[in-house]
Amino acid sequence: MKVILKQSVPKVGKEGTVVKVKDGFARNFLFPRGMAVVADKAQTKVLEARNARLESKLADTKAAAAAFAEKLDGKRIRMEVRSGSGQRLFGAVTSQDIADAIKAQLGVEVDKKTVGILQPIKQLGHFAIEIDLHRHVDCKIHLDVVDPIAEEEARKAAEEKGKTVPVAPEPKAAVEEVEVEEEAEPVG
Repeated sequence: MKVILKQSVPKVGKEGTVVKVKDGFARNFLFPRGMAVVADKAQTKVLEARNARLESKLADTKAAAAAFAEKLDGKRIRMEVRSGSGQRLFGAVTSQDIADAIKAQLGVEVDKKTVGILQPIKQLGHFAIEIDLHRHVDCKIHLDVVDPIAEEEARKAAEEKGKTVPVAPEPKAAVEEVEVEEEAEPVG
């Protein structure tokens, strides 16, 4: 089924694009959440007129978004959360948590709607997160979800056996590299 996306959907498409998705995904996920409409002739004409208006407005913000993406692209964020057995988290890491961590660690404000995760993260590990800054500009950051208590216990157990366990580095260098202008508004 061809649909027109009303907003950006991670791993599907950007706002205002016509994409082909499975019927069940459209009926059960996209349509109930107001994320898409059926791509018929009338909606396609409306989309073309809307895209023509938006292109002139978005040309100005694209350069600012590209500069913003250069500051964020490839940076590493570390989130310390509590976990239970089997590396499962107590709770979950949401797009709001990631946006807050970016602001705290990199000093850059990002809207939670631009953080591209479909489902909350519920286990420890390393994740590549896509951030949609503009219709034509994306960047990726690396998220390390760790449990500081489990890391400490693993380090102590390894020291007792005479081995060393590598600990993920803190993202201190990234904080010094990012400069944010006071007047700049968040793009998104």
